[in-house]
Amino acid sequence: MLQEKILIVDDEEHICELIKFNLEKNGYKTIVAGNGIDALKIVKEEMPQLILLDVMLPGMDGYDVCKEIRRDNAISFIPVIMITARGEEFDKVLGLELGADDYMTKPFSIRELVARVKAVLRRTALKPVDKCYVFGQVSIDFDKHEVIKNGEKVELTLKEFELLKMLIKNRGRVMTRDFLLDKIWGYEYVGETRTVDVHIRHLRQKIEDFDKKPKYIETIRGIGYRFNSEE
Repeated sequence: MLQEKILIVDDEEHICELIKFNLEKNGYKTIVAGNGIDALKIVKEEMPQLILLDVMLPGMDGYDVCKEIRRDNAISFIPVIMITARGEEFDKVLGLELGADDYMTKPFSIRELVARVKAVLRRTALKPVDKCYVFGQVSIDFDKHEVIKNGEKVELTLKEFELLKMLIKNRGRVMTRDFLLDKIWGYEYVGETRTVDVHIRHLRQKIEDFDKKPKYIETIRGIGYRFNSEE
């Protein structure tokens, strides 16, 4: 079985060594970068399965690195856990808005870090194939724009389908309301994020079980939504 490769990006050598030692002890292969520019180069060359990204980096900070990763279709799918000494809610929300999959504040326990690494890798290990995706009793054919639940076709509007597709393609990652509004409705759309909430409610009515708590489309309070496909 191939070792999962993790890129550690931090300019503090002792922190890199500590994380590197413990990840390798848990069976992962590691690569280290001391700044954002080197990190981007390594990501494109090595294609790691996960990036541990410090925010305070020389030259190019972690927020900008994350932004560049999400802009590049060749590497945008790689999950990112941001690590920083900043613990304010604003900093966490900003990291998530830029596409981070998780956020850890220094100081942190190594056990928690390893647990979060495993959780993110588990969520992102199986990517939807280009044409079809199945979860629970629901199957989606992206090419045909067709959704089947319990053997019956589910009628979705174009926006509902695009919203569901965006959530699935980025499953396990928090999608903010503003991000979804921009991506699905466009930057020139004059509506508000309430539009996203309404479409999410309609999606849940169509693909979730009426008598149960939402299982697949999770609300991240004050931020947005995340698609979870784990049973």
